[in-house]
Amino acid sequence: MQISPPEKTVNIAVLAFDGISPFHLSVPCMVFGEHHGGMDMPAFDLKVCLDSTGRIQHEVQTNAGFGIRVRHGLSTLAKADMVVVPSWHDDLRPAPPALLKALRQAHQRGARLIGLCLGAFVLAEAGLLDGRSATTHWALAKAFSERYPQISLDPNVLYVDHGDVITSAGTAAGIDCCLHVLRASYGADIAAHVARRLVVAPHRQGGQAQYIQQPLPVLATDDRLARVLEWMLANLAQPQQLDQLAQRALMSRRSFTRHFQQQTGTTVGKWLLNQRLAMAQRQLETSKRGIDDIAADTGFGTGLLLRRYFAREFGISPSAYRREFQGNA
Repeated sequence: MQISPPEKTVNIAVLAFDGISPFHLSVPCMVFGEHHGGMDMPAFDLKVCLDSTGRIQHEVQTNAGFGIRVRHGLSTLAKADMVVVPSWHDDLRPAPPALLKALRQAHQRGARLIGLCLGAFVLAEAGLLDGRSATTHWALAKAFSERYPQISLDPNVLYVDHGDVITSAGTAAGIDCCLHVLRASYGADIAAHVARRLVVAPHRQGGQAQYIQQPLPVLATDDRLARVLEWMLANLAQPQQLDQLAQRALMSRRSFTRHFQQQTGTTVGKWLLNQRLAMAQRQLETSKRGIDDIAADTGFGTGLLLRRYFAREFGISPSAYRREFQGNA
């Protein structure tokens, strides 16, 4: 779903409330609100607004011990093309009725609503996720499911996009979600440009695991593993056998698979598939090359296999994906 043509100003309202995390609040502000020079960026007009009516010029207290002056109220939502709820109170208290009403009205007139992390609870309370799938921070997945049994919660993904309503997992997954919105609406080049400015990965699949099971170890072999990852990315078109990759890392097969899981949070096969799919997406978005040629370049071998994996992972064919994304940038 494309929010609006890049030449049209896109009005974005970001919700703030007393006790908000500065990091959560900063995520949509950094992605959509900062000037990212060096590229013809969409025109975003971002405003941070309060979670209730009145109290303009109110100082919102963050959970980090400092305040933020907020100049806009809920009336901002009436003109917003996109509304971001970047988080919510840790005690999961009910949202103010005025906020829920403003969210429903914004959705009814066609605004896109994004609930990052615990912001998914607010969108759920507003009834905007009923009968749909969603995600939120994995640590509060049980609480979400108990409170909203009518919503199919997937706690093992980074974000869930229904076009008009999007939810994301916790903390840094909010960055992935916002970059995904840029990518889907304006193309991979703009999303990658912003990601480079923020020094983060340009694209992580929405279905990627939310968290790594164990802390990242500080080992001398990490540098070797990093070099292997770089080689794998540079040679996606080539067959990549596990034993050969382990040999490149100067590790045993068992040690390599264990360290790979700790480093990336996923298996070798799944990581490689995600990277190949991401590369195929970029080529579909930015070129007119045939499906078979893209399949060869990205290591799928044949267009048949590329179509099969594309349908399985994204629920769409490569050709339909190209029609949806090309020209948006």
